[in-house]
Amino acid sequence: MPRSTGFRSRWTTVSGVRTHDRHRCAAAGVPVVLVHGLAVSHRYLLPTARALAPHHPVLVPDLPGFGLSDKPGTAWDVDGHAAHLAAWLDALALDHVCLAGHSFGAEVVARLAVRRPDLVAALVLAGPTTDPVARSRTGLVRRFLVDMLVEAPAQAPMIARDAMVARPWRVLATVDHSVRNHIEDDLAHLPVRPLVLGGELDPIAPARWRASVASLTGGTSVTIPGAAHNALTTSGRRAANAIAGHLARTRPVSPR
Repeated sequence: MPRSTGFRSRWTTVSGVRTHDRHRCAAAGVPVVLVHGLAVSHRYLLPTARALAPHHPVLVPDLPGFGLSDKPGTAWDVDGHAAHLAAWLDALALDHVCLAGHSFGAEVVARLAVRRPDLVAALVLAGPTTDPVARSRTGLVRRFLVDMLVEAPAQAPMIARDAMVARPWRVLATVDHSVRNHIEDDLAHLPVRPLVLGGELDPIAPARWRASVASLTGGTSVTIPGAAHNALTTSGRRAANAIAGHLARTRPVSPR
């Protein structure tokens, strides 16, 4: 995996929860906040983060329970993570950012965008879960297993390590939160038109579902050829180019 050269670690305490992020803010432009999915951490998003960093400030937090952030005694649902992420942005005095969520992270940023539109300049939904066709624990886990057959094998040790850090019980509980959350309810009320990004081979958020998301939101769908669900890991530069292009087309929001 590409190294995170130039990125620094930071811990910010928000409502008693120490929240870790990696960040590099040397560039000008709209800050991009990359939000990871369930079972993993900031680490698999670093290829996209590094490709974006010469052009935009980039922040990659670990959601509570994952990565290097504190581990609450319960697995938080979409609401809990969205509220915490909003409070974290407030603590860092950041607003009008580009929220780019991947997989379960897309559910989190969609909820955050609806609840706190003042924080959002642009939105990226990458491989958003959960496709209604697989809206069950069995359906989603089955798709994850299929995805592992088409992902680059080099990712496996990183994903396994992050899952063990989060603990299997938290991963499964977060799967349940994901499938109980109807993301369509948030998609119908987004304050901005999103970029809907995904890999050509993604079985978790397939092209048909991503097209439905783009249609419902008035957003733009971009497919990365040859990539599977973890396109932000395996195709970091192409994902970053798509995000940067979306930001270039997005009309800046003036602070209130």
